[in-house]
Amino acid sequence: MLQKVLSQLDQDRDAAVARLQDFLRIPSVSTKEENRTDVAQCAQFLADRLNELKFDARVHETAGHPVVVARNEHVPGRPTVLLYGHYDVQPVEPLELWKTPPFEPTIRDGAIYARGAADDKGQVWAHVEAIRAWQQAGGVPANLVLLLEGEEEIGSPNLQKFMEEHRGDLAADIALISDTNQFARGLPAITYGLRGLVYEEIFLQGPDHDLHSGLFGGAVPNPANILCEILATLHDDQGRVNIPGFYDDVVPLEDKEREMWRKLPFDEGELARELGLEALVGEAGYSTIERKWARPTCDVNGITTGYQGEGAKTVIPSKASAKVSMRLVPNQDPAKIRDAFERAIRERCPAGVKVEFKNFGLAEPLVVPLDLQAMKLAAEAVKVGFGVEPTFMREGGSIPVVSQIKRMLGIDTLLVGFGLPDDRVHSPNEKFDLDAFYGGMRTAAALYARLAEMK
Repeated sequence: MLQKVLSQLDQDRDAAVARLQDFLRIPSVSTKEENRTDVAQCAQFLADRLNELKFDARVHETAGHPVVVARNEHVPGRPTVLLYGHYDVQPVEPLELWKTPPFEPTIRDGAIYARGAADDKGQVWAHVEAIRAWQQAGGVPANLVLLLEGEEEIGSPNLQKFMEEHRGDLAADIALISDTNQFARGLPAITYGLRGLVYEEIFLQGPDHDLHSGLFGGAVPNPANILCEILATLHDDQGRVNIPGFYDDVVPLEDKEREMWRKLPFDEGELARELGLEALVGEAGYSTIERKWARPTCDVNGITTGYQGEGAKTVIPSKASAKVSMRLVPNQDPAKIRDAFERAIRERCPAGVKVEFKNFGLAEPLVVPLDLQAMKLAAEAVKVGFGVEPTFMREGGSIPVVSQIKRMLGIDTLLVGFGLPDDRVHSPNEKFDLDAFYGGMRTAAALYARLAEMK
């Protein structure tokens, strides 16, 4: 039966691309109030398409944007798969850098260009097309629940509450997400590890108003100077994070992982050239891949202080702030790292300057066991879809819903993504290679067949 489904997908490629273009035309930008009705329209679009495929699909309102939940007719005794995805997209600015309008999906050079093409609409749609083909062939062979949200790009503020309220409806044996990448073109991958996240903003307050730097310079604390001095203490000369206790719970990399990653076709010099750099940097004793995937980091993401306008204005600013993100690895506790970070900053802040913090979120690091039966079945599905064995990789970013699913539903998540590292997600001219879309449809179809074999 799988071969029949795969043949149908291959024959229906042009129509599948046209349907994806319809999906991509909806400007479902979740962060902008002006797009609120577009986000709602996109949720309804998904529900309508899934209902046409004989799923029971419903749009659920939340305090923010809607969640779509859809399910096929469940057969007792069959494994249940929870498919998570998101239909919201990032803002498109700067608009002038797009070669073609971001919500007019355009095919060129073997790829489809549009906002959301790879993140995550194109990858979600690969599953929708696989579902379509299975339904035409008699039905998806596993019990399937789709959880599609419209707030992923703004941190999923209402998802946890929704999952708590609908825990019974979302019960499954395994979860599946396609919102990650292949390792490279021609080398598909299954992601088995994600870094966690602590995201903090530091606020320093000196005098109660800006001061003339000639009249007061050298006599009052300058929050801009002090902030720079504090930020400069966050790393030592070996590239390690200089926060007491930061590494206490870090699980060392296993030799077999380091050996597996050393065999990947990766050229550090080539990456540096692609980024316009002379060389890469990082924690001493680790390769670039190890630093990106499996070592904790601390990075300043933005600094705001003083006069930012054109020309000169000689002031000592009264305030300074910085946004700092920390990526975590197993078994670091985000709350513990947040507390250690705040404690270190307070200790390094001199008297006479007030310091406050704002937290933008905590996400737990996660590693899925490579010997999981579902992992083996997923690898078989990827080979069916792309024609080659997948590699296994970790991801440097964070997908908070994965740890939520583990904590709330007690199940592991398979991260089987179809995108490519050069898809320019979150940037102008985002794309999704058509070969990746076709391989993704085939992989999704094979996943449902293989995961139906779980015991």
